[in-house]
Amino acid sequence: MSADPNWTTLVDAAVLAAALQHPQLRLLDARAAPPTAPDPHAARKAYAQGHLPGAYYADLDQDLAALSRPAQGRHPLPHSAAFAKRLGEWGIDPHTQVVVYDAADGSMAAARAWWMLRLMGHGRVAVLDGGLAAWRAAGFAESTESPAVRDGAAYPGSFDTAEVVDAEQIVQRLQQAPGWLLDARAGERFRGEVEPIDPVAGHVPGAVNRPLGLNLRDGRFKPAAELRAELSALLGAYRPEQAVVMCGSGVTACHLLLALEVAGLSGARVYAGSWSGWLQDASRPVATCA
Repeated sequence: MSADPNWTTLVDAAVLAAALQHPQLRLLDARAAPPTAPDPHAARKAYAQGHLPGAYYADLDQDLAALSRPAQGRHPLPHSAAFAKRLGEWGIDPHTQVVVYDAADGSMAAARAWWMLRLMGHGRVAVLDGGLAAWRAAGFAESTESPAVRDGAAYPGSFDTAEVVDAEQIVQRLQQAPGWLLDARAGERFRGEVEPIDPVAGHVPGAVNRPLGLNLRDGRFKPAAELRAELSALLGAYRPEQAVVMCGSGVTACHLLLALEVAGLSGARVYAGSWSGWLQDASRPVATCA
Protein backbone atom coordinates (compact mmCIF):
# COMPACT_ATOMS: atom_id res chain seq x y z
CA MET A 1 0.00 0.00 0.00
CA SER A 2 1.11 3.57 -0.62
CA ALA A 3 0.01 4.77 2.81
CA ASP A 4 -0.82 3.31 6.18
CA PRO A 5 -4.55 2.86 6.76
CA ASN A 6 -6.10 5.24 9.25
CA TRP A 7 -9.72 4.20 9.73
CA THR A 8 -11.48 5.33 12.89
CA THR A 9 -15.20 4.61 12.42
CA LEU A 10 -16.23 2.43 9.47
CA VAL A 11 -14.42 0.73 6.61
CA ASP A 12 -15.93 -0.71 3.44
CA ALA A 13 -15.32 -4.34 2.53
CA ALA A 14 -13.59 -3.48 -0.76
CA VAL A 15 -11.27 -0.99 0.92
CA LEU A 16 -10.37 -3.53 3.59
CA ALA A 17 -9.78 -6.27 1.03
CA ALA A 18 -7.28 -4.06 -0.79
CA ALA A 19 -5.32 -3.55 2.45
CA LEU A 20 -5.50 -7.09 3.77
CA GLN A 21 -1.75 -7.73 3.47
CA HIS A 22 -0.70 -4.56 5.28
CA PRO A 23 1.76 -5.52 8.05
CA GLN A 24 0.17 -3.18 10.58
CA LEU A 25 -3.37 -4.47 10.06
CA ARG A 26 -5.06 -6.72 12.63
CA LEU A 27 -8.56 -8.15 12.29
CA LEU A 28 -10.86 -9.15 15.13
CA ASP A 29 -13.91 -11.34 14.62
CA ALA A 30 -16.31 -10.29 17.37
CA ARG A 31 -19.32 -12.39 16.43
CA ALA A 32 -21.46 -13.14 19.47
CA ALA A 33 -24.58 -15.19 20.03
CA PRO A 34 -27.61 -13.20 21.26
CA PRO A 35 -28.37 -13.73 24.98
CA THR A 36 -31.45 -15.79 24.11
CA ALA A 37 -29.61 -18.10 21.67
CA PRO A 38 -29.94 -21.84 22.47
CA ASP A 39 -26.22 -22.39 21.87
CA PRO A 40 -24.03 -19.75 23.55
CA HIS A 41 -21.01 -21.04 21.63
CA ALA A 42 -22.61 -20.74 18.18
CA ALA A 43 -20.57 -17.67 17.20
CA ARG A 44 -17.24 -19.28 18.08
CA LYS A 45 -18.24 -22.36 16.09
CA ALA A 46 -19.16 -20.15 13.14
CA TYR A 47 -15.74 -18.49 13.35
CA ALA A 48 -14.08 -21.91 13.11
CA GLN A 49 -16.09 -22.63 9.97
CA GLY A 50 -14.98 -19.46 8.18
CA HIS A 51 -13.68 -15.96 8.93
CA LEU A 52 -11.67 -13.17 7.36
CA PRO A 53 -8.09 -14.29 6.69
CA GLY A 54 -5.87 -13.63 9.69
CA ALA A 55 -8.70 -12.64 12.04
CA TYR A 56 -8.48 -13.45 15.73
CA TYR A 57 -11.66 -14.37 17.58
CA ALA A 58 -12.66 -11.82 20.24
CA ASP A 59 -15.06 -13.55 22.61
CA LEU A 60 -17.69 -11.22 24.05
CA ASP A 61 -17.94 -13.07 27.36
CA GLN A 62 -14.27 -13.94 27.81
CA ASP A 63 -12.35 -11.09 26.15
CA LEU A 64 -14.73 -8.13 26.02
CA ALA A 65 -16.38 -8.58 29.43
CA ALA A 66 -15.74 -9.93 32.93
CA LEU A 67 -18.73 -12.08 33.83
CA SER A 68 -17.38 -12.51 37.37
CA ARG A 69 -18.60 -8.98 38.19
CA PRO A 70 -22.42 -9.37 37.92
CA ALA A 71 -23.18 -6.41 40.18
CA GLN A 72 -22.14 -4.21 37.26
CA GLY A 73 -24.55 -5.77 34.76
CA ARG A 74 -24.48 -8.71 32.38
CA HIS A 75 -21.35 -7.60 30.50
CA PRO A 76 -19.10 -5.61 32.86
CA LEU A 77 -15.86 -4.32 31.46
CA PRO A 78 -12.86 -6.56 32.12
CA HIS A 79 -9.93 -5.18 34.05
CA SER A 80 -7.67 -2.98 31.92
CA ALA A 81 -4.64 -5.20 32.52
CA ALA A 82 -6.45 -8.30 31.28
CA PHE A 83 -7.61 -6.55 28.12
CA ALA A 84 -4.17 -5.02 27.53
CA LYS A 85 -2.63 -8.49 27.77
CA ARG A 86 -5.15 -9.84 25.28
CA LEU A 87 -4.44 -7.04 22.83
CA GLY A 88 -0.76 -7.92 22.99
CA GLU A 89 -1.58 -11.56 22.28
CA TRP A 90 -3.47 -10.41 19.19
CA GLY A 91 -0.43 -8.44 18.03
CA ILE A 92 -1.98 -5.04 18.63
CA ASP A 93 0.22 -2.11 19.62
CA PRO A 94 -0.36 1.67 19.43
CA HIS A 95 0.64 1.71 15.74
CA THR A 96 -1.74 -1.04 14.63
CA GLN A 97 -4.77 -0.46 12.43
CA VAL A 98 -7.50 -2.66 13.90
CA VAL A 99 -10.67 -3.63 12.05
CA VAL A 100 -13.43 -5.37 13.96
CA TYR A 101 -16.38 -7.16 12.44
CA ASP A 102 -19.25 -9.43 13.39
CA ALA A 103 -21.88 -11.33 11.44
CA ALA A 104 -23.56 -8.29 9.92
CA ASP A 105 -24.46 -4.91 11.37
CA GLY A 106 -21.83 -4.39 14.08
CA SER A 107 -24.13 -4.73 17.08
CA MET A 108 -22.97 -8.19 18.31
CA ALA A 109 -20.29 -7.31 19.20
CA ALA A 110 -17.98 -5.41 16.83
CA ALA A 111 -18.99 -1.98 18.11
CA ARG A 112 -18.29 -3.09 21.70
CA ALA A 113 -14.72 -4.06 20.76
CA TRP A 114 -14.34 -0.78 18.84
CA TRP A 115 -15.39 1.18 21.93
CA MET A 116 -13.10 -0.77 24.25
CA LEU A 117 -10.07 -0.13 22.07
CA ARG A 118 -10.92 3.56 22.04
CA LEU A 119 -11.19 3.46 25.84
CA MET A 120 -7.61 2.19 25.85
CA GLY A 121 -6.57 5.27 23.87
CA HIS A 122 -6.32 3.42 20.54
CA GLY A 123 -7.69 5.64 17.78
CA ARG A 124 -6.94 3.53 14.71
CA VAL A 125 -9.84 1.11 15.03
CA ALA A 126 -12.84 0.75 12.73
CA VAL A 127 -15.82 -1.52 12.22
CA LEU A 128 -16.34 -3.34 8.92
CA ASP A 129 -19.54 -1.79 7.58
CA GLY A 130 -21.98 -4.60 6.89
CA GLY A 131 -19.77 -7.13 8.65
CA LEU A 132 -19.11 -10.63 7.41
CA ALA A 133 -22.32 -10.51 5.38
CA ALA A 134 -20.94 -7.64 3.28
CA TRP A 135 -17.58 -9.39 2.91
CA ARG A 136 -19.25 -12.55 1.65
CA ALA A 137 -21.62 -10.65 -0.63
CA ALA A 138 -18.58 -9.12 -2.33
CA GLY A 139 -17.10 -12.57 -2.87
CA PHE A 140 -13.93 -12.02 -0.87
CA ALA A 141 -11.90 -14.93 0.51
CA GLU A 142 -12.34 -16.54 3.91
CA SER A 143 -10.15 -18.83 5.98
CA THR A 144 -10.61 -21.58 8.55
CA GLU A 145 -7.10 -21.14 9.98
CA SER A 146 -6.80 -19.44 13.36
CA PRO A 147 -3.73 -17.21 13.74
CA ALA A 148 -1.33 -18.11 16.52
CA VAL A 149 -1.53 -16.16 19.76
CA ARG A 150 1.51 -13.92 20.02
CA ASP A 151 3.86 -13.46 22.95
CA GLY A 152 4.21 -9.72 22.49
CA ALA A 153 4.09 -7.15 25.25
CA ALA A 154 0.76 -6.08 26.70
CA TYR A 155 -0.79 -3.00 25.14
CA PRO A 156 0.66 0.08 26.90
CA GLY A 157 -2.53 1.66 28.10
CA SER A 158 -5.54 1.40 30.37
CA PHE A 159 -9.23 2.24 30.21
CA ASP A 160 -10.12 5.91 30.40
CA THR A 161 -12.69 5.52 33.16
CA ALA A 162 -13.87 9.11 32.70
CA GLU A 163 -15.53 7.90 29.48
CA VAL A 164 -17.55 5.25 31.34
CA VAL A 165 -20.71 6.26 33.19
CA ASP A 166 -21.96 4.44 36.29
CA ALA A 167 -25.41 4.18 37.86
CA GLU A 168 -24.83 6.95 40.39
CA GLN A 169 -24.05 9.41 37.63
CA ILE A 170 -27.32 8.44 35.95
CA VAL A 171 -29.25 8.91 39.21
CA GLN A 172 -27.82 12.41 39.61
CA ARG A 173 -29.24 13.44 36.21
CA LEU A 174 -32.73 11.92 36.44
CA GLN A 175 -34.40 15.31 36.85
CA GLN A 176 -32.92 16.72 33.64
CA ALA A 177 -35.07 17.12 30.55
CA PRO A 178 -35.10 14.11 28.18
CA GLY A 179 -32.54 13.89 25.40
CA TRP A 180 -29.30 13.23 27.24
CA LEU A 181 -29.84 9.47 27.80
CA LEU A 182 -30.37 7.34 24.67
CA ASP A 183 -31.37 3.67 24.94
CA ALA A 184 -30.50 1.39 22.01
CA ARG A 185 -32.79 -1.51 22.92
CA ALA A 186 -35.74 -2.67 20.83
CA GLY A 187 -38.85 -0.58 21.30
CA GLU A 188 -40.92 -3.30 22.93
CA ARG A 189 -38.28 -3.85 25.61
CA PHE A 190 -37.86 -0.12 26.22
CA ARG A 191 -41.62 0.36 26.55
CA GLY A 192 -41.82 -2.49 29.06
CA GLU A 193 -44.07 -4.70 26.93
CA VAL A 194 -41.67 -7.67 26.99
CA GLU A 195 -38.38 -8.52 28.68
CA PRO A 196 -36.79 -11.76 27.45
CA ILE A 197 -33.46 -11.30 29.24
CA ASP A 198 -33.53 -9.15 32.37
CA PRO A 199 -35.81 -9.63 35.41
CA VAL A 200 -37.76 -6.36 35.08
CA ALA A 201 -39.14 -4.66 31.97
CA GLY A 202 -39.03 -0.94 31.28
CA HIS A 203 -36.45 1.82 31.07
CA VAL A 204 -34.64 4.49 33.06
CA PRO A 205 -37.02 7.45 33.58
CA GLY A 206 -36.38 10.18 31.04
CA ALA A 207 -34.46 7.97 28.61
CA VAL A 208 -35.20 8.29 24.89
CA ASN A 209 -35.42 5.16 22.75
CA ARG A 210 -33.26 4.82 19.65
CA PRO A 211 -33.39 1.16 18.53
CA LEU A 212 -30.08 0.31 16.88
CA GLY A 213 -31.81 -0.78 13.68
CA LEU A 214 -32.61 2.87 13.00
CA ASN A 215 -28.89 3.49 12.48
CA LEU A 216 -28.89 1.14 9.49
CA ARG A 217 -30.16 0.73 5.97
CA ASP A 218 -29.82 -2.62 4.24
CA GLY A 219 -27.47 -3.84 6.98
CA ARG A 220 -25.07 -0.90 6.76
CA PHE A 221 -24.84 2.42 8.54
CA LYS A 222 -26.84 5.26 7.05
CA PRO A 223 -24.94 8.18 5.50
CA ALA A 224 -23.35 10.55 7.99
CA ALA A 225 -25.61 13.50 7.13
CA GLU A 226 -28.75 11.42 7.64
CA LEU A 227 -27.54 10.08 10.97
CA ARG A 228 -26.59 13.57 12.07
CA ALA A 229 -30.05 14.95 11.35
CA GLU A 230 -31.81 12.10 13.16
CA LEU A 231 -29.54 11.97 16.19
CA SER A 232 -29.34 15.75 16.58
CA ALA A 233 -33.13 15.80 16.75
CA LEU A 234 -33.03 13.28 19.61
CA LEU A 235 -30.39 15.21 21.53
CA GLY A 236 -32.35 18.44 21.23
CA ALA A 237 -30.59 21.15 23.23
CA TYR A 238 -27.93 18.78 24.56
CA ARG A 239 -24.43 18.77 23.12
CA PRO A 240 -23.05 15.35 22.10
CA GLU A 241 -20.56 15.38 24.97
CA GLN A 242 -23.47 15.67 27.42
CA ALA A 243 -25.09 12.51 26.07
CA VAL A 244 -24.98 8.99 27.49
CA VAL A 245 -25.89 5.84 25.59
CA MET A 246 -27.15 2.61 27.12
CA CYS A 247 -28.82 -0.69 26.21
CA GLY A 248 -29.33 -3.96 28.07
CA SER A 249 -25.74 -4.68 29.07
CA GLY A 250 -23.41 -2.17 27.42
CA VAL A 251 -23.00 -4.00 24.10
CA THR A 252 -25.48 -2.60 21.58
CA ALA A 253 -25.13 0.83 23.22
CA CYS A 254 -21.74 0.95 21.51
CA HIS A 255 -23.50 0.65 18.15
CA LEU A 256 -25.32 3.88 18.96
CA LEU A 257 -22.06 5.48 20.07
CA LEU A 258 -20.52 4.49 16.73
CA ALA A 259 -23.49 6.00 14.88
CA LEU A 260 -22.98 9.26 16.76
CA GLU A 261 -19.30 9.21 15.82
CA VAL A 262 -20.09 8.54 12.15
CA ALA A 263 -22.51 11.47 12.30
CA GLY A 264 -19.79 13.77 13.58
CA LEU A 265 -21.46 14.02 16.99
CA SER A 266 -18.47 13.02 19.07
CA GLY A 267 -18.14 12.98 22.84
CA ALA A 268 -21.00 10.83 24.15
CA ARG A 269 -20.23 8.27 26.86
CA VAL A 270 -21.47 4.75 27.60
CA TYR A 271 -23.38 3.63 30.69
CA ALA A 272 -21.58 0.29 30.81
CA GLY A 273 -23.93 -1.42 33.28
CA SER A 274 -26.97 -0.32 31.27
CA TRP A 275 -30.39 -1.80 32.06
CA SER A 276 -29.05 -4.99 33.65
CA GLY A 277 -26.81 -2.93 35.92
CA TRP A 278 -29.59 -0.46 36.74
CA LEU A 279 -31.71 -3.32 38.06
CA GLN A 280 -29.07 -4.41 40.58
CA ASP A 281 -30.52 -1.87 43.03
CA ALA A 282 -34.26 -2.30 43.52
CA SER A 283 -34.59 1.26 44.83
CA ARG A 284 -33.79 2.73 41.42
CA PRO A 285 -36.89 3.91 39.53
CA VAL A 286 -38.29 2.11 36.50
CA ALA A 287 -40.54 3.63 33.85
CA THR A 288 -42.76 2.00 31.24
CA CYS A 289 -44.92 3.27 28.40
CA ALA A 290 -47.93 1.18 29.40
